[in-house]
Amino acid sequence: MENSSQLPPGVIVQLRELAHDLSNALETILQASYLLAQTDMDASGKRWVGMIDAASQDAVRVNRKIREILKSQS
Repeated sequence: MENSSQLPPGVIVQLRELAHDLSNALETILQASYLLAQTDMDASGKRWVGMIDAASQDAVRVNRKIREILKSQS
């Protein structure tokens, strides 16, 4: 990326902090959905847990991409 399209350093720091905090929250959700999936529940409950897990995995991928973009900014 060219210097003219780079974010200000302060913004990069703030975004890195937010991405880190988001990673922590997502890790908790992923662990909880994993543990829920290990319990005995009906098909509807398992479907909901699967949806939570899939959405969390998607959010992890998006967060990883954000971190890659921020890394390229520095």
